[in-house]
Amino acid sequence: MNEEEDAVNAYMIRLELVDEPGELLRALQPISESGGNLLSIFHERGNITPRGHIPVEVDIEATASQYESIVEVLQEEGINVIQAGAERYSESVVCILSGHIVDTDLSDTLSRIQEASNATVTDVSLSAPEGTRNTSSAKLRLAVEEGGVREAVASIRAIADEKDLHLIESLTRGEQ
Repeated sequence: MNEEEDAVNAYMIRLELVDEPGELLRALQPISESGGNLLSIFHERGNITPRGHIPVEVDIEATASQYESIVEVLQEEGINVIQAGAERYSESVVCILSGHIVDTDLSDTLSRIQEASNATVTDVSLSAPEGTRNTSSAKLRLAVEEGGVREAVASIRAIADEKDLHLIESLTRGEQ
């Protein structure tokens, strides 16, 4: 092994966990078993992701090979790794989609936003005061890679146009 392979770096891993006893422990076990050092855990128990899971952010120190092993074992164990890497999202953007949100498949819209942009949806709030068959709105909060807000909003705009939704963009933006 060379000196670069032995270097210990900080990494962030963002997970979505099922809300069941023992899931957090199950997610942390590969870190210990692979020799990683746990720096912090942000367990967002009060929040639920669009898929109905609990978001958890884990900061660790590990060598590159330990880190790769940790991520691989997490995925093999069926733990949903939604972001892995030293790159952190550093900006946020809030936007509102309005129209037939439910009829155009909100889950599909959220998945496509995450696939088409350098952003991850961190919070969704749906409002349907006249029922889901009528016009509704969804407030989306996204974590975006530094410098990527325009690209993320452009991706959302394209998806909204395709689904005939109205977009109110970039209500707030800034450092997280």
